[in-house]
Amino acid sequence: MKNNAKEQKRDKKIVTVSIISIAANVVLASFKATAGIVSGSISIILDAVNNLSDALSSIITIIGTKLSLKPADKKHPFGYGRIEYLSASIIAAIVLYAGFTSLKESIVKIIHPQKAEYSTVTIAIVATAVFVKFILGAWVKKQGKDTDSKSLIASGEDARNDAFLSAGVLAGALIAKFTGFSLEAYIGCVISLFILKSGIEMLKDTLDDILGSRISKELSRNVKKNIAAFPNVLGAYDLSLNSYGPDRMIGSVHIEVPENMTAKEIDDLSIKITNAIYKENNVALSAIGIYSHNSDTSEAAKYLEGIKEITDQYKDVMQIHGFYLSKDDKLIKFDIIISFDAKNREEQFREIHKKICEKYPDFKIHMNLDADLSD
Repeated sequence: MKNNAKEQKRDKKIVTVSIISIAANVVLASFKATAGIVSGSISIILDAVNNLSDALSSIITIIGTKLSLKPADKKHPFGYGRIEYLSASIIAAIVLYAGFTSLKESIVKIIHPQKAEYSTVTIAIVATAVFVKFILGAWVKKQGKDTDSKSLIASGEDARNDAFLSAGVLAGALIAKFTGFSLEAYIGCVISLFILKSGIEMLKDTLDDILGSRISKELSRNVKKNIAAFPNVLGAYDLSLNSYGPDRMIGSVHIEVPENMTAKEIDDLSIKITNAIYKENNVALSAIGIYSHNSDTSEAAKYLEGIKEITDQYKDVMQIHGFYLSKDDKLIKFDIIISFDAKNREEQFREIHKKICEKYPDFKIHMNLDADLSD
């Protein structure tokens, strides 16, 4: 269930932005390397190497984007969209490597200072590079947000960090030229730490996506609201979504419906919900579970109220849903959500279950422990 036209447009834009970024970084690296060799400045040469690492990041982004376009197959039935997260992780690793390298070189320069000769042309090249890198970084990052590309966002962040690094090199060059006092090594250390921090944050964000992080509150509430708007849907619960790449959300949900609905009516309702949620929220619901709602609501409400008197004693109990009372079968069933912040969710669950069983000894209590998957 993919919007091919939308995906192709997105991927084409990512590749175009990456190619422009590669060209810009290769040109900047060439000028900086020349200026660094002529002036004898290790910091400018190192800055040129950072530009080449940006170009490498863009190449990785293109490769990752192209690989993510591979259609689903038997081995990977959900497609290859998550490869983009892997490419973003590689870029984060490159940023960390650049940070460690520049920190090492800066420390070496503090211990063994080297005098560099900065001409007006050299300073002009570095100053121009700072301006270009700031503009390039902001533009690439914006394109990344527009296309929801983790790799482009990471590349844009990397370019911005390199702009700060170049600004530090420029400041050191100006101070050295006009005062004869060299601070570039110390400035390099500070900026290197900044780059390392950024790399760690990028890697953490990408690993969250790979591991599977909580969906946004806005998306969760939007999907549930749209589902609950359908006739006969009395509530939407247990929304669970997994990301298989940008714009590829697949998951399941439970809906509460009147107990007297037929299988055909439920089937028709499920199809309508599935189509509407994909169209409105770009989310593919692979399964819709059913909770039946008592037709005799007053009788069920009395038992539910009695159960809530018990659960209200526990601050970690977030919700009870899917409640159903069967007096003929002497059965009470429902799901209970206990917060992940609870010290021992299972122990609280068993304690609550025991108290409910003691309160209603004539009934079988089927209580299911649910997880707090979405808002």
